[in-house]
Amino acid sequence: MESEKHIQIAVIGVGYLGRFHAQKYAAMEEVDLVGVVDVDRQQAEAVAEECSTSAYTDYTKILDHVDAVSIVVPTIYHHEVASRCLESGVDIMLEKPMTTSLQEADDLLKLAQHNKLILQVGHLERFNPAVLAMLPLLKNPLFIEAHRLSVFKNRGIDVDVILDLMIHDIDIILSIIDSPIKDIHTVGAPVITQLTDIANARIVFENGCTANITVSRISMDNMRRMRIFQPGKYLSVDFNKKEVMAIKLKQGSNAALPLPDISKHGFTDQDVLELELKEFITNVRDRKSPTVSGTEGRRALDVALRVIQQIHENQNKVAHLLDQGETFGFINGQ
Repeated sequence: MESEKHIQIAVIGVGYLGRFHAQKYAAMEEVDLVGVVDVDRQQAEAVAEECSTSAYTDYTKILDHVDAVSIVVPTIYHHEVASRCLESGVDIMLEKPMTTSLQEADDLLKLAQHNKLILQVGHLERFNPAVLAMLPLLKNPLFIEAHRLSVFKNRGIDVDVILDLMIHDIDIILSIIDSPIKDIHTVGAPVITQLTDIANARIVFENGCTANITVSRISMDNMRRMRIFQPGKYLSVDFNKKEVMAIKLKQGSNAALPLPDISKHGFTDQDVLELELKEFITNVRDRKSPTVSGTEGRRALDVALRVIQQIHENQNKVAHLLDQGETFGFINGQ
C-alpha cells in the first residue's frame, strides 16, 4: 500500500465509544471515513451527519469499500463481525475484550495470520501517556497495587466488571511482568447487575512479583491508579491525570536520614484514543505489528476468564448469602 494513498475506513458500532472512533478518523489526514454502521438507523445517521460520511445498518455492505474497520459492537458480537471482516480481507481494530471465549479469540488469530491482516485490540490504557512514561522507569517490579473504580453507568454491562474494567490492568501488568503466572486468588460479587460488579484478584507470578487488582463499577468516585514497588523506587501511576510520580530516597546534605526524591513524568495534553487509532492507521499503511496485537489481547482475555471462573466458583460456595438481604432489583445488561 503506497504511503500517499488514503486509508479507507469505517466504524462498525457507533454507540457511546464508537462515535468517538468515527470522530477521530474523520479528523485525520490521509484517512477517508467511508461510513459508519449501527443497527440503530437513527444513531448511524446522526453520527454520519456529524462526521460528514454515510450511514449503514448492515456492515457487510461496506466491506468491499474499505481497507480497515474499527469494531465497537457489544462483545458477544465481536467474533461474528470480526471474522466476517477478516474473511473479506479487511484489517480490524477490535475493541476490548477481544472476544467472549478463547476459542473465538484463537479463531480470529488464525484468520488474521492466514490472510496476513492487522488484528489490533483496543486496550486503550497502553497508550495512556502515564503508561508510556512509566515504562522506562521500571526495574524488576516486586509488588503492584491497582485500583480501577468507576461510578455506575448503564452501559458496558453486557459483560462483568472483570471484562469491563479489570482486563485493562491485567493487560498492562502482563505487558510489564515477563514471567508465567503461578497462582490467582479472587473474590467478587454482583451488587446492581446480574453479573459481578466488584472484584479483587491477587495474581502471583513465578518470578516472585505479586499484583493485587481491585475493580468496581459501583463506586461513588472514579479512580484509575496503579502503584508499583521495586528495588529502590516506588512509582505511582495516575491514569486519569496521565502522569507518573516516582519516589526514591537520596542522602540529604545536612541530614542524617535520607530524604525523599520525588519526580513527575508524563504528558497531560495527549488524546489517548487518538494515539491508539493513529497507530492503527500507521499499522495498516506500513503493515506493522500493533502495540496490542491479537496475541496480547488473547493473553489478557485468558487471565480475565480464569479470574471470572474462580469468582464464579467462589460465589457458588456462598450462594446462600447472595440471596439474602436487600437487592437493587438486578439490572439486566443482556
